[in-house]
Amino acid sequence: MFDATAPEFENLIRLQPGDAPEIAEIGGRAAAGFSLVDTTMMYAPRSGGVKRYLSAKRAWLDQHRPDVRHTLVVPGAQTRIDGPGMVTVAAARLPFGDGYRMPASLTKWETVLRCLEPDIIEAGDVFVPGHAALEAGEALGVPVVGFCHTDAAALAALHLGDWAEAPAYNFWAAAYQRFDHVVAPSRHTAGKLIEAGVKRVSVQALGVDTDLFHPARADRARLLRRLGLAADTRLLVFAGRPAREKNVEAMIDAVELLGGSYRLLLVGAGRDARYSPQVIGLDFERDPQKLATLIASCDAFLHANEQEIFGLVVLEALAAGLPVVGPRKGGVGELIDETVGQRADTADASGLAAAIEALFARDLPALAQAARRRAESRHSWNFTFEGLMRIYSRLVADSRRPAPLALSA
Repeated sequence: MFDATAPEFENLIRLQPGDAPEIAEIGGRAAAGFSLVDTTMMYAPRSGGVKRYLSAKRAWLDQHRPDVRHTLVVPGAQTRIDGPGMVTVAAARLPFGDGYRMPASLTKWETVLRCLEPDIIEAGDVFVPGHAALEAGEALGVPVVGFCHTDAAALAALHLGDWAEAPAYNFWAAAYQRFDHVVAPSRHTAGKLIEAGVKRVSVQALGVDTDLFHPARADRARLLRRLGLAADTRLLVFAGRPAREKNVEAMIDAVELLGGSYRLLLVGAGRDARYSPQVIGLDFERDPQKLATLIASCDAFLHANEQEIFGLVVLEALAAGLPVVGPRKGGVGELIDETVGQRADTADASGLAAAIEALFARDLPALAQAARRRAESRHSWNFTFEGLMRIYSRLVADSRRPAPLALSA
């Protein structure tokens, strides 16, 4: 039930239109342009692609669309305004969740969204924030976009067992059918949504900061010295969360099969990986520039998740001038081909090892140049956000259009 008098919302209520000038930085219907709220539970100190997408969107809007007022609503320790354009909603930390929090109160989340009075809402999940967005959108009469960042059925089967796949799929499908529009980052994901009965789906690939992730950042010799590796090392890298779906064990097994000078550098994902003399684990790297330097200083990027919705880190590797080894299936298979890397026939150890060996038998400098060109020509954030702005603008315009007058008999 909507309760805008709850004490935890006092600081939000105070910033309603007409009550305080600060609302221009926090929320409220925009007179020119429109007010956009992004909400998701997938936002934490060590978050991956979703957080990078939202941060890039904010930076792009500031530069290119100052007429769009943008607010993020994400989990936090308290329900409060947490800086310009940022609102946190109190949620408990997940045990062993790497800083993620699990929203529990639909009412609390919906209240925050309604207090902000957006013209359009984008939900980055179908859990409490996503359902709160749908309820708030209906109450306010504004459109709600769902951005599909996860395959709930595949994750449920992986983490809980096959029994969980069908109910998770049904929940996922029913939720996305309710959105006014759904955005998928890959054809792979769009196909699953259409099969699930979702009618209004657009494919909009994500982008990459080609200035941040750049071959010029590479310092291979320095990295090899830091890691204590010989100059002839064939150094592969993977950066990401230590999540089961990342298929880290298969990557470790693959480099163990290859042996010799092959090494795998795991950034973040290696924290809980089993020890192997072929593998070096580094902690999660919070500094984007340091991460970009780490990736650019390696020889190739390795990815092993066949169920990846998109694979933003793959774009970052391509932009850094790294050829990529990855599966043929899923979002990664759409991003790479034999001109910029090597696709593995299977995502098990033997399939990955064969693809890695085939990659290093080719002209790596030429592949590196092609990888960089691919990122520059196909995956700028401009392309991503201009496409999203067209979707948002159309939905907002439709919602503002007066309803036709009913003709009396």
